[in-house]
Amino acid sequence: MTGGGETWARAYHRNTSGTELRAVLTLMGPQGRTVELHCVLAAHDEPTSCETPRSRSAGGPGAYTAVAEYAGAGPVAEAPLLLRAGSHRAPGAPD
Repeated sequence: MTGGGETWARAYHRNTSGTELRAVLTLMGPQGRTVELHCVLAAHDEPTSCETPRSRSAGGPGAYTAVAEYAGAGPVAEAPLLLRAGSHRAPGAPD
């Protein structure tokens, strides 16, 4: 997302699994800049979001990519990856 000269990533979710889940939201920008945020998704049916801190933009929106990964609870090595979703710009979208 961009606005006011800043860029950040946001993922919306609703956890209806009945168990706590984890999410990792990663925003990758120009010159190898990366921000990673770990979120805990409580076991309830209310929509919530996970958002990286906003930072000064270092290029147009096309210079950034965001990825959200959702996994089960428990030790990281044992938690199953449930979903990986990435940003995608529409063909012909302006920078």
